[in-house]
Amino acid sequence: MSLVAAIVINLFSIVVSVVVVIITYIKWRHQYWSRRRIPFLVPSIPFGNLQNPAKKRYSIGFHIKNLYDEAKRKGLKHCGLYFFASPIYLVVDLDYLKNITTKDFQHFVDRGMYYNEKSDPISAHLFAIGGSRWKNLRTKLTPTFTSGKMKMMFPTLIECVSLLMEAVEREQVQIDVKELLGRFTTDIIGSCAFGLDCNSIKEENSPFRIYGKKVFTSSRMRTLKMTLASSFPNLGRLFGVRQVSSEISNFFRNIVKETIEYREKNNFSRPDFMQLLIDLKNENKGYSLNLDEVVAQSFIFFLAGFETSSTTMTFTLYELAKNEEIQETLRKEIFRVLQKHDGKITYEGINEMKYLNQVIDESLRKYPPVPFVTRTCVKDYKIPDVDAVIQKGRRVIVPILALHYDEEYYPDPYKFDPDRFNEENKQMRNPYAYIPFGEGPRICIGMRFGLMQTKVGLVALLQKYRFKVNPRTSDPLRMSSNSFILSAEGGIWLDSEKL
Repeated sequence: MSLVAAIVINLFSIVVSVVVVIITYIKWRHQYWSRRRIPFLVPSIPFGNLQNPAKKRYSIGFHIKNLYDEAKRKGLKHCGLYFFASPIYLVVDLDYLKNITTKDFQHFVDRGMYYNEKSDPISAHLFAIGGSRWKNLRTKLTPTFTSGKMKMMFPTLIECVSLLMEAVEREQVQIDVKELLGRFTTDIIGSCAFGLDCNSIKEENSPFRIYGKKVFTSSRMRTLKMTLASSFPNLGRLFGVRQVSSEISNFFRNIVKETIEYREKNNFSRPDFMQLLIDLKNENKGYSLNLDEVVAQSFIFFLAGFETSSTTMTFTLYELAKNEEIQETLRKEIFRVLQKHDGKITYEGINEMKYLNQVIDESLRKYPPVPFVTRTCVKDYKIPDVDAVIQKGRRVIVPILALHYDEEYYPDPYKFDPDRFNEENKQMRNPYAYIPFGEGPRICIGMRFGLMQTKVGLVALLQKYRFKVNPRTSDPLRMSSNSFILSAEGGIWLDSEKL
């Protein structure tokens, strides 16, 4: 036998041995839930209950919905899953969900979201961090989102409306709604949060818009890498896996740093999110923030504010364009309320529009921008009425989209029906069946602000234009399989007719 052949045979033997060891380890890990006496959905090797990244058919939200539906068909109140070899707990029953998110929250304080503060400090934001650090920061930031502060920011929203209307006037036929509304909410967040003119509506390629979109653009390889890092966070941190590229991180860091330096040098103060963070940075006692922490909080508020609200407005306009009768009913309410307020969009007027609330609630049911959230068990948790324990360190999935499509709570769930959210129907339904912003102490801190800018955008558009679906929009909609935030493949295109 030649030396080369011997080397090849030895290498082959090593590779086979390594593969056998890995498969044996995964098989052993895949027995975790049976050892814990918790029912589970049968996994495959090596992906567990995840989709094969090379053959992905569904967005992650709808894939989890399929797993939830399978558990529900089997009559399960909860079940175990595996993401690769990592055991994941899926909550199905609403009482279990209430316990995890609210009643027994002290066991599930952390989200368990992957972040890498050493290599990627911008990823250590309020949405990701946990423990006492999260609690302290949440307490400090909550005053930013009171109704009083929302009212104070309202005139800034209205300033951005005129630019939005000019853009619709220019584009009218074949409007890429998600793109247009993304630029609108980018300008609002930039102004309300940082006191900056992002100029995204006038300039499609403004830096804020470019870098904001880059965060939500993901290749299959990157999605796979982040899934692995989420499943094995210590390994991800060891190899320096970043949530956010250094290019994006540097852009936001420079913007925040320049804003802070300008305000402190010129003794300039403004009642916005950035000022609250600056005050926390300069606090001499108690909980203060360093620059990296200020950048991280600014970053997540910017992203959450522009992406989720523009997504909600986009899907709402799409459903209104498909359902002309609902669109006209809403427009009548808008005209009626605006007439009471001298034809102006006001904070008080927006809050009087009950049918608008119903329409937005139904849109958030059908298209929750964040289709699921996670929790991590921070201390062993005995599941009530079951001889089983969720161990410390286990991640829990709260399947928002799956709950919103459950026929037990929403008959004919694919139908768009705002009457599901009239007062009578809301009172009859378990409140934990509708959680587009999460639930419990970790409910979305910016919920009020997001809803406010969504309402302003919709009212401004619907009082001036009637919308119809453009043929460029796929029917039925196909959701992107590479995006965590719910988004339609090929975009949503609408035609506008000036009233």
